Parts: sequence; C-alpha cells; structure tokens
Amino acid sequence: MNAPSLPEPAESGQGGALAENVVYFARALRAAGLKIGPRDALDAVKALTAAGIGDRDDFYWVLHAVFVQRREDHEIFDQAFRLFWRKRQLLEKMMQMLMPVAPANDQSKAPKMSKRVSDALLPEQTKPPEAARPKPELELDMRATTSDQEILQGKDFADMSAAEIAEAKRRIADLVLPDDRILTRRYRPSVRGRLIDMRRTLRGSLRGAGGIIDLERRARRRVHPPIVALVDISGSMSDYTQILLHFLHALTEQRGRVSSFVFGTRLTNITRALRRRDPEDALEVCGADVRDWAGGTRIGESLHAFNRQWSRRVLGQGAVVLLFTDGLERDEIDMLDFEIDRLHRSCRRLIWLNPLLRFDGFAAKAQGIRTMLKHVDDFRPVHNLSSMGDLCAALDVSQSRTSVRDPKRWLDAA
Repeated sequence: MNAPSLPEPAESGQGGALAENVVYFARALRAAGLKIGPRDALDAVKALTAAGIGDRDDFYWVLHAVFVQRREDHEIFDQAFRLFWRKRQLLEKMMQMLMPVAPANDQSKAPKMSKRVSDALLPEQTKPPEAARPKPELELDMRATTSDQEILQGKDFADMSAAEIAEAKRRIADLVLPDDRILTRRYRPSVRGRLIDMRRTLRGSLRGAGGIIDLERRARRRVHPPIVALVDISGSMSDYTQILLHFLHALTEQRGRVSSFVFGTRLTNITRALRRRDPEDALEVCGADVRDWAGGTRIGESLHAFNRQWSRRVLGQGAVVLLFTDGLERDEIDMLDFEIDRLHRSCRRLIWLNPLLRFDGFAAKAQGIRTMLKHVDDFRPVHNLSSMGDLCAALDVSQSRTSVRDPKRWLDAA
C-alpha cells in the first residue's frame, strides 16, 4: 500500500507550492510541542484546497481546525501563525496557492512569543552562515561554571523551550514530598497502642471460650492531610497553567487525597481527570472538560462557587489549600474579601502561589492582591523548578506560620 502524497498546487510564473509551506508550518508546530503528524499536514492541505480561502480569518481558522487538538495548544498556534504568516504579501500569495517558500523572518517586528515558538520557527536564524562563521580558537576559561541542571532549576517556565519543558515535567514527577502526617480522631489496631480496644478484645475472647483474654490495643491514626488545589487558567496565567497541572498530577500520584479545581470565569472540578496514570492523557481530558480555558478571570465568583458546593466535601481533616493565581481581580472586591476569608477559616493552611513574585520589583499595589494577602498564611512564587521544590518543603506541618514568606510584610511594604 503506497503512502498518500500531498496534492500539488497550481503553478505560476513566480513558482512555489502550497503543500511545501503547509508542511513546513506543521513541522514548526510539532517542534513547538503540538501533537501533530504527517496525516494532519495532509488534511490541512486538503482543507485549504476545498475551502476556497477568501480572507485572512478563513485561512487562520481552517488551519486552526486541523492543527489545534487541545485547548492549551491555541496560544502556541496563534503565536506561530502570526510569526510565520506575518507579511501580508506572503499571505495573499498563499491564499492564491502561489506563495513561494517562506523567506527569512524579520525578528525586529516579531510580536512577543514563547521560547518554544521562537526555537521552532527560527532554528537556523541564530546560526551564522558558513562563510561568516569565525574560525574556531582554543580558549581556556578557568572560571567556575554552572551546570545545566542548576540553570534549569532557576529558569522561568515561560522562557523554556519545548525540550526544557519536557525535562522540567520529568523532574516534577520526581519531586519528593515531606512526611506531613497528622493525628486524627480515628483509631487503628496497634500492638504498642496505649488504649485498650474493648470491642476487639471481647471478640477475641469468644474464640477462647472465655478462658485467657488477650488485650487488644489501639492508637490514633496518622494520615496525610488532604490537599486542595485551586488553579487560575485565565489568559494571564497561560504560560504556567500546563506545567502547574503536571505538578498537580505528580502530587496526585504520590498522595491519594488531592482535589484539584480550575477556574477562569467558572469553576471546574478536574480531580477525576488527574487520576489517570498518563499525564498527557490526563491533561487532554482536562482540556475537554474545561470550557473557559485562557479566557477571563473571576476569582471572587469562583471562590464563592467552591465554598458553596465543595468546601464541606473536601476541606475536612485539616486540609491544606494551594491557590494558584496572580490575584488580578478587577470587579467584586467585596465578594472576593468575603469568600477568601471564608476559605481561610475552613482550612488548616492557605498557601497562595503567585507567579508575579518572580519579579524583583513586585509590590502589592493591585486592590485584589491587597485584599487576598490579608487572608493567606503563606505567599510564595511558582515560576520555576526551584520554587516548586520549596513548595514541597513548605507543605511540612512542622513549618512555622511566621516565616520569610509572611504575607504581612508585603502589605507593610506597600
């Protein structure tokens, strides 16, 4: 059986082909992290040929319908499309199926994009031509160097390439959580327990016909406290959403009682989806269930929905709440103040993880941030592997509530 071949475009005096450019664009998207293959490139060419493209929007959405298969892939596709088809003359020729092979990109006018897109679409631009390359010279540098592992530990997730993000996901899966078990009011059988289990003792005496009675003992049960994660998936958090969900998947693998929720303009429970063994499969199911991915954000209304529908179900036995958000709430500050206070009173510890703390000049000036800081126990960054390692250590119950991450110092500074 012969492999299917791409349809040849119409020829012109200028030359060029539709299929070659679409295949090149598909390869760039694949290098940026999208799960597409040769079959998708073939479908894209067929769709463009059959659709009769009339304007830029039609051209964009035809390719979008073929190449974007997950919600989290939309931002990467949008950036790659604007960079690849940036010049209007090339786009017009492409819509007429007469476009020549895409020329070199002019990065001076390129919009802001992720590291994955720039590495995928401009792999050769950073390399000088053979004639312009200087001759290699032998130099000895005795200065202390930093290993690749240390560089990756401190690198921002938004600045990572596709290969670095894949390595970061593997390291997140290897994170070790502390032994933060706490005493509960329930008991378990224990040989060295200080209390006598009268029920088990009487049942055991029946087997001996009332002769010698062995005393059965019990002790209080020690369990890990439940962890509840509330993740902001609005557009301002899009650079960190996928890696945060990978962290929650690894957390669910190590701890049984982890409840995960995402919110943008509405609240969605993704706990069951993250229990799948394969992380990519789990994130694909999450993308299918969530309807407000990379949209707006309503922190107050989302917390209100959680407090009303889920707080009594998942906040028992001293639960720890991880709140992933930048705190940029514009409306309903009074509702936000009430709901964050209610959430704080319902859990044992509320840890706010904010990627804006990666900036040295961060100040709590936004009204939403100042409102939330009054009701959290810990305020931490979450933008690289090092900050996630610190978070795992901070989950230990022996950690004091008053620490260098005390939210009050941010309010005093502002």
